[in-house]
Amino acid sequence: MDINTYGYESPLGVLKICSNEDHIISVEYAHENIQSLHKEEEPAPVIQECIRQLDQYFSGKELHFTLPLQQAGTAFQQSVWSLLLKIKPGETYSYLQLSKRLGNPKAIRAVGTANGANNIAIIVPCHRVIGSTGNLVGYAGGLWRKKWLLDHEAKHCHGIQALF
Repeated sequence: MDINTYGYESPLGVLKICSNEDHIISVEYAHENIQSLHKEEEPAPVIQECIRQLDQYFSGKELHFTLPLQQAGTAFQQSVWSLLLKIKPGETYSYLQLSKRLGNPKAIRAVGTANGANNIAIIVPCHRVIGSTGNLVGYAGGLWRKKWLLDHEAKHCHGIQALF
């Protein structure tokens, strides 16, 4: 299976977008320089659509994504990622709330681990998960990015300038 890779310049730095022929399989904060990420002259159609939707997201015009996603993970991870997709822009959930929605309030750590294993940043909105005390905790892209994303969504959903 061929993997397509493309570097997207976002307000949060370069995002490395990867796809197979039909699905986005990862969106990660890149450590490489953007030129090394442009493997093809013309990105795959699914990456082109991802770029279009990211442009809409970062401009505040549309905060929902409708992309075909395919992320390898256990059944438990898939159930957590499925719940993440149901958290609306401008809302946050705690790890405890997510574990209760899964029917197992004691699975807080497992939910946190699954959340951290998400490889499709922003689109599968793991940034919308906060600590039970309401504090920003854990984000692979760094807490400053998590804060930026939450503030961006709050501003465009509720007219609020900053949540944290």
